[in-house]
Amino acid sequence: MNVVSIMAHQDDEMRCLGTMLKCQARGDRIFFITVTDGSKGFVQTPDIAREEAAAIRHREMSALTGQMGAEYINLRELDEFLYDTPDVRMRLIEAIRKVKAELIFTHYLEDYNLDHITVNHLVRQCAMHACLPVLPTESAPLKEHPAVFQVEPFGPIHFPASHYVDISPFLNRKVELLLNHRSQEEAMQQAVNEGLEKITLTAAGFRGSQVGCAYAECFVPLAARGAVKPYAVLP
Repeated sequence: MNVVSIMAHQDDEMRCLGTMLKCQARGDRIFFITVTDGSKGFVQTPDIAREEAAAIRHREMSALTGQMGAEYINLRELDEFLYDTPDVRMRLIEAIRKVKAELIFTHYLEDYNLDHITVNHLVRQCAMHACLPVLPTESAPLKEHPAVFQVEPFGPIHFPASHYVDISPFLNRKVELLLNHRSQEEAMQQAVNEGLEKITLTAAGFRGSQVGCAYAECFVPLAARGAVKPYAVLP
């Protein structure tokens, strides 16, 4: 199965990375697509030039995906100013078709960040059109609609988790990979006084306690035609 994370920013894969590692362990192919360049994620150095910031985020994400043996596609839209436009839709449809997506993880429909919400809307529309022939791209349409699961957002947002994945054996590897986002480790420490490891352990430990394991990630299917499957998809 071709498993794809489609997120707004580099490091947003945090809520599904353990599950993707588990998918990889069962033989799935792994892909990451980010829609923005991540250039506004530098609260520690707010005056950094966009080009330099974007290059840092791209290198960090490339290091993570390289260590996983995964493919990374960066659409490089302006961070914090993401809009649903015809151009963005067509480029995301092409990316989804190029990786032959069968399982997609993306943001929840409610979130603290509008870029995240915009990506949710984009995935809803683009995953549908990726398997229809009406919008031509370089890559051929998918044979069928990919399954789509939304990840848990940060903050005081109700998330009706319905699917849980035990990631306990992959927790340490997940943290190790996330620490490739060195710029975001520094940003998180300054912004919320917590690093990527603590944020990961807290969330995964809480969700694990709900289902009787040490660490878990949780999801809810995207309620769209074709995105919900009548068979098990998650590992």
